[in-house]
Amino acid sequence: MANELKTASVLAFERKLDPSDALLFAGSWSRRDESARWEPVTLREKSVRGTISNRLKTSGQDPAKLDAAIQNPNLQTVDVAALPAGADTLKVEFTLRVLAGVGEPSACNDAGYRQKLLATVRGYVQQHGLGELSRRYAANLANGRFLWRNRIGAEQAEVRVAHLKDGAPVSEWTFDALAHSMPALSAPANEAPDVSALAAVIEAGLSGSSHALLRVTAFVRLGEGQEVFPSQELILDRGRGDKSKTLYAVGEGNSVVAAIHSQKIGNALRTIDTWYPGAEDNGPIAVEPYGSVTTQGKAYRQPKEKQDFYSLLDNWVLKDKVPELEQQHFVIATLVRGGVFGEAG
Repeated sequence: MANELKTASVLAFERKLDPSDALLFAGSWSRRDESARWEPVTLREKSVRGTISNRLKTSGQDPAKLDAAIQNPNLQTVDVAALPAGADTLKVEFTLRVLAGVGEPSACNDAGYRQKLLATVRGYVQQHGLGELSRRYAANLANGRFLWRNRIGAEQAEVRVAHLKDGAPVSEWTFDALAHSMPALSAPANEAPDVSALAAVIEAGLSGSSHALLRVTAFVRLGEGQEVFPSQELILDRGRGDKSKTLYAVGEGNSVVAAIHSQKIGNALRTIDTWYPGAEDNGPIAVEPYGSVTTQGKAYRQPKEKQDFYSLLDNWVLKDKVPELEQQHFVIATLVRGGVFGEAG
């Protein structure tokens, strides 16, 4: 009986969208068809003498104390990355595996719960399919959301997506990223068929009907010598005199190339949740169990409102209370995201 079920204490899911790190290269917009020969973007250190600009406590607003503080230089050493003087375009390239088995736990210590969960997800797929989620993932590839700060202020941005089999492309699509609406996750009329074709490949990968490996290449025209933005490393234990900003790069020796973390790419791709309270004003957020947005310091899916992942999942699986369709999409998208969701001890 459904009311006899309890959430498994061990319950985990593997992510079904598996991106690689994104590597950064530099070249000329007019020669992007020859980008295989472009040089990698590298990191360099810069030492700067900063000024005091932070908000002061009341005790620090005394003119004499402020003048004295300003005389002490705020010396910093930071990593920076920029296009060379002769290059006006950034290339960002990564691969994306789309894996089957949505809703199948990688670990579950309750056979009864596992069986009911699989039946619930199977019912959703049979009734609604995975097309809506796949369309949204495809939209975030086409609009270049994964470029993050590198997209802001770009003169032009082009995204090329290739569906690979045996290492060779069998289908390719090209998108004008700046023509897409990021808040609405919609494409211009002339590119909508290509977004639908890309979504069909993603849906086939999620459903297991076909292997789906994508190579994503974005070209962003920023201007010669302009700064670009790899991921920033989180250094938990900085010593005195250490760099105040450390950027991410892969490789060793002469083959080092600046890069964006795979986790950051994944966060951009799953920024499809427009089903939470307040989405009309705030736009899409990344799929998270509590709708958390760290940059805003807010969780949009509060448990007390029964709009969080755990409340929706438990009501659906344990109590047969089927959520509204939009919240069903959210629950399945969270399973695609993956994570550890077992009952707390």
